[in-house]
Amino acid sequence: MRILIVNDDGIFAPGIIALANWAKQYGDVTLVAPKLEQSGKSHSIDIVHSFEIIPVEHPTGVRAYQVDSSPADCTRYAYKGLHETFDLVLSGINRGYNLGEDMMYSGTIGAATEAASMGANALALSTDFTSLEEAEKALDEVYQFVCENNLFSYHNLYNINIPPKHKGILITRQGGPYYKDEFVETAPSMYYQEGSSVYVKTDDMTLDTNATLGGYISISPLTIKRTELSVFDKLRAMQIDKA
Repeated sequence: MRILIVNDDGIFAPGIIALANWAKQYGDVTLVAPKLEQSGKSHSIDIVHSFEIIPVEHPTGVRAYQVDSSPADCTRYAYKGLHETFDLVLSGINRGYNLGEDMMYSGTIGAATEAASMGANALALSTDFTSLEEAEKALDEVYQFVCENNLFSYHNLYNINIPPKHKGILITRQGGPYYKDEFVETAPSMYYQEGSSVYVKTDDMTLDTNATLGGYISISPLTIKRTELSVFDKLRAMQIDKA
């Protein structure tokens, strides 16, 4: 199996090292990741400027390329620059959950979404800031669940959050707000965005927020489609009625 690994924390981040070392047992691994941390870059790409891409020696020993651009551009280079295809694309392991509405900002998910848009099977993997080792230990269980339940026969893009000391695995959907940001002035004309949790717990364990923060590994199918079909159907029906 040919495996591509990407992330948004940087090419030498502990999470991508753990993921690459784990993935080597399943096939030929190629690593393409940002030169510097690119958290919060979502699905952005740079089509205006040139940027550096170089092969680097990596502590995992796998073939690795360092990209001075966004996570999505890393995926794009693997496909459009190296002109290769992959059986599986793994993005992560991100240190910090990608949950609820906050996932729209995630570079981890952006890189996986770019792969899915090219027809690849893709998993975005995230964990708590404090539990990388536990997430690494859970990778076999997560991948076994994906394979035994043939998840890729249903869909090709999943967001996975792995909490410490998990209780099991739940299939989930996107929850509501998780964090909010405020602009904090750090010097004249200089600002930093500081986040705080706005998560409100409910009993609905189908939501990725409740499931993950309740101690379960959450696996959510994501879509790259942006049309709100329920509204589209109503507006089309209204238009047809008026015709």
